Amino acid sequence: MNRIPALRALTFGMLLAWFAVLHAEPQLGSAAPAFRLQDQNGKWHELKDYRGKWVALYFYPKDQTPGCTTQACEFRDNIFAFREAGAVILGISVDDVESHKKFSEKHGLPFPILADSTKATAKEYGVLKKFFGTLEAARRDTFLIDPQGRVVKHYMDVDPKGHSQVVLNDIKELQKKAS
Repeated sequence: MNRIPALRALTFGMLLAWFAVLHAEPQLGSAAPAFRLQDQNGKWHELKDYRGKWVALYFYPKDQTPGCTTQACEFRDNIFAFREAGAVILGISVDDVESHKKFSEKHGLPFPILADSTKATAKEYGVLKKFFGTLEAARRDTFLIDPQGRVVKHYMDVDPKGHSQVVLNDIKELQKKAS
């Protein structure tokens, strides 16, 4: 009896399972992965800084691109409604602080845009993907995090048009259910 093919298959299966766990996004109801990242002004932010607030944590591929600009500007336009709901908006891409500074200034973004230039946070949230076969960037996903730091919604590959309002409506609906 030849055990080598069975051993290879078992090893391959274990590697696949390990890879899936390593690159899986956080599950609904689980604690949102911690991070420590700089914003467009060089200020450091940690997820734990926002305990007690709702967090709309949105990942996007690239500063100054049409879809990402639409998404950021819609969050900007809804900033007062988010604040009224006790929520904060945090944007994340793999661009650097300087790129974020230019993007934020050009579009008057009143919320932190966090630089994940090491791509560690995008990996931790399971949103890092390859574009055009080589460029690694964050997929356009949003995680809604409750005041206890748990992921309560995950929006995948979102359409940037109207997405901000969808997230805001969901926050309000979840707040109603909790009260």
